[in-house]
Amino acid sequence: MKFGLNLYSIRNYLDTEENFLTAAKQLKQMGYSYMQFSGAPLDAGMVARVSAASGLDVVLTHVPMDRILNDTDALMQEHASFGCKYIGLGSMPKDVIYDKARCFETVAALDEAGARMEEKGFKFFYHHHHFEFYRHNGETVWDYILKNAPHINFTLDTYWLQYGGVDICDVIDRAAGRIECVHLKDYMIAYKEGDKPNFEPRFAPVGDGNIDFGKVMKHAAAAGCKYYLVEQDNAAKLPDPMEQVERSIRYLNANFN
Repeated sequence: MKFGLNLYSIRNYLDTEENFLTAAKQLKQMGYSYMQFSGAPLDAGMVARVSAASGLDVVLTHVPMDRILNDTDALMQEHASFGCKYIGLGSMPKDVIYDKARCFETVAALDEAGARMEEKGFKFFYHHHHFEFYRHNGETVWDYILKNAPHINFTLDTYWLQYGGVDICDVIDRAAGRIECVHLKDYMIAYKEGDKPNFEPRFAPVGDGNIDFGKVMKHAAAAGCKYYLVEQDNAAKLPDPMEQVERSIRYLNANFN
């Protein structure tokens, strides 16, 4: 089994092409097989050069919603230049999700963009957080998308499913055929020191938290997942981001290969 990294995890290494290439080569040496470009403005030429030089294919991106809706053709041309067929959105704005009318209108517009992408051989992927499990008329936004927007695929995120209070594997099963990309992100309960010490959920290297990835991987494979992408949102803010993502790939290679 092969694994990739969502570069948002090490976004502080994307500031220059030289730093990006150095980091990508390190990821390849660690055992990563592909990557998702996210965490910096999309420079198609740079992405193509780094991908070729490092040997890591780019399988998915996150790009601004405005470009998905209003610059779809140019966006597809850029993705074609570095061999990526999956175009992703990190999320809808929270105020849009909260407003039922705007939410449903935006979902319809994104679905239309996804249909245009499919006509040209691309696919659109929506990455959720916990707030897509907010309910309008008793139905979660996530379920509304699943039922009403057939051209929207999902990048499922294990941490945000856990945080959203839903059954991870049930969600995976119900989205079968539309989740070719999954973010493997662990959920840890950590102790926070300070004036008011407390326990809180935190992002963690895969295998360091409480999610049962053995079960998740079986359900994801059965649901048609093709790309398993490690993501650790806070890694870029820690002293050694590369050590954080290396812990994830060591765990995955040891347990799923």
